[in-house]
Amino acid sequence: MSIHNPQQTPAQQGYRMPAEWEPHEATWLAWPHDLETWPNELEQVEAAFIQIIEALHAGEKVRILVDDRQTEERVRQQLKERSVTNVLFHTIETNSLWTRDYGPIFLTQKGKKKALIHWLFNAWGGKYAFDKDKLVPAEIAKILNVEAFRADLVLEGGSIDVNGKGTLMTTEECLLNLNRNPHVNQKQTEQFLRDYLGVKKIIWLGKGIEGDDTDGHIDEVARFVAPGKIVISSDSNEGSYNQRILSENLERLKRETDQDGKPFDLIKLPAPRKIKTGKFTLPASYTNFYIGNTCVLVPKFNDEHDDQAIEIFRNLFPERKIVGISAIPLIYGQGAIHCMTQPEPADAA
Repeated sequence: MSIHNPQQTPAQQGYRMPAEWEPHEATWLAWPHDLETWPNELEQVEAAFIQIIEALHAGEKVRILVDDRQTEERVRQQLKERSVTNVLFHTIETNSLWTRDYGPIFLTQKGKKKALIHWLFNAWGGKYAFDKDKLVPAEIAKILNVEAFRADLVLEGGSIDVNGKGTLMTTEECLLNLNRNPHVNQKQTEQFLRDYLGVKKIIWLGKGIEGDDTDGHIDEVARFVAPGKIVISSDSNEGSYNQRILSENLERLKRETDQDGKPFDLIKLPAPRKIKTGKFTLPASYTNFYIGNTCVLVPKFNDEHDDQAIEIFRNLFPERKIVGISAIPLIYGQGAIHCMTQPEPADAA
């Protein structure tokens, strides 16, 4: 289908962005191939991908973008050796594996086929020359033959999180950054979010964690885990950059309510130790998890807090299998599990 600017907004047509824990039809991934980002770690990144696909495939389809048929055949063979099925390949060229940010955000409406939004993508404020990634939503719309709405706003999927009932979280550092939408103010940004995602309440946190080159994506800071529950990263390293900004974000959330005026149940997640490459700090956070139909994928950082974080998720999602994924090779590329996964919801009954 063609992508178009709607005469009626998606919200006016009854569409909304579902929460991540709602039923999926599939998860979209893009197979890693960027040797510039991972000159020595690409094999480890591929191993993490295989582990993620193994965890997801029993509960939903896994759709993988590959640059060419040779890559597809190589990956197929690896999955066959592990008896992994329910995987579909699509030859669409990409620059990066961060489908959360450049991929489409899907919308659902009761009794209708899902739709998607094609936001503008400028590679996190013009930091990279990723011209292939910004074309991906249009290609996915063709594959699925779904209605596709064009939104004239630069927005990455990792910059927002929703509870599926009408509340959205984001950060001022990212969505109000002049390198994204310099001619759009906060009020106008909020109207875009309401019009396209069907949300009623927007919660603004302040900044993101140290080392995050996305300018403060919410998925490194705080995430919904149920309509009235939020996990938020917390750092006990007194006086550190992360301790200051995460404490401020926590105080904001304590004062916030959901779309119905109810306060949130806030669950603190520990922060892993600071991980550096050369002089650069990498954005390590347990909030960069992904909720699949039958599992929750939690990043691990070879850190003393890994087991504590996994136990918190076991308590939050007793009906899903909690799978720890080694994320250190991933964060050399400035992201982790949530950044590389894009959920395609099931059509709403």
